[in-house]
This record gives sequence, structure tokens and C-alpha cells, in this order.
Amino acid sequence: ESIVEVDSAKSAARAFAELSREPVVGFDTESRPTFAKGEVSSGPHIVQFAALHRTYVFVLHDAECRRVARELIGSAKVKKVGFGLDGDRRLIPIRLNVQPQALMDLETLFAQRGYGRGVGVKAAVAIVFKRRFSKPKSTTTSNWGRSRLSPKQLLYAANDAYAALRVYHALQSEGARHARAAL
Repeated sequence: ESIVEVDSAKSAARAFAELSREPVVGFDTESRPTFAKGEVSSGPHIVQFAALHRTYVFVLHDAECRRVARELIGSAKVKKVGFGLDGDRRLIPIRLNVQPQALMDLETLFAQRGYGRGVGVKAAVAIVFKRRFSKPKSTTTSNWGRSRLSPKQLLYAANDAYAALRVYHALQSEGARHARAAL
């Protein structure tokens, strides 16, 4: 119940109602993998937005789901935090015809803290929470272009966006603690 597959106009409207009220959401996308040399991805096929109590996984086959996802991605009012967003910044305008607004790649926060570039969600969860974050290769490379996602795909997609949101909040709390200690 905390993971909602958004695959219809009704579920898109519900997702928009909740997510548009959030100041910050976790964000990620998934694309059907390419295996042949020179093959170009047609993704993203999935867009995930995580609030603290619910994560919405948008399946972009439905026109209304794409429209709502575009509106959320293009909203400057909702900050979207995630990891490894360079590809998303490049592909989203091409595939979804929207310029992402208020998009924050958490890799830059880790780089500013001296960890260097390339700290992804797995490493961030280990650093911040001292926990292992599992990303099974079989799910990572599964077909994200399917019209119905498997339960494993839904969980994987939701976890990526939710973990980004939790890491962001933990970093913000840590920053506030350091600022108070300096006073």
C-alpha cells in the first residue's frame, strides 16, 4: 500500500494531488536496458516519485500518466532529489518533452563533503545509515518497458526513489546539527 503503480488517469490524479503538496520528493527513472552496441535507449519508461509515506511509480505507456509525470518533473515548486541524474537531465527533455526543474543530484552533496563524484544510492545508504542497500542485477537489467511491472520491479523502483529522499533528509538533519553546534 505504500507503493502505488501509476498506470491510469485515476491513479495519476491521486499521485499528483499528493506529490504536488510535497516540498521535496525522492526521484528516479528506469529505462529498458540496451544490450546491442550502438542501440539507443527509448526511455525513460518509468518515473518514480517518493514522499515519506508513499512512493508512486509512473508507467509511462498511458498518456495521462506521462502528462502528470511531465508536470511534476517541470514543477519548480517540488524539489526532486536523486542519484546519478545526469542521464535523466539529458533524456527527459528528449523523451518526455519537459525541462526538469528543481532537480538535485545528491552525488554533488557527497562530493562537497569530500567523498568525490560517483557516490550512488548504495554507497550513500552505507555512509549515512551504515546499512546495505540491495540492488539485484536481475531486476536492474529487467525490461522496464513492460506495460505491467512485476512486484520485484515495483519494489526496486520505489526503493531507489525512497532511499534518495531518506538520504536527503538525513543529510539536511546532519547539516542543521552542525550549524547549531557552531553557534
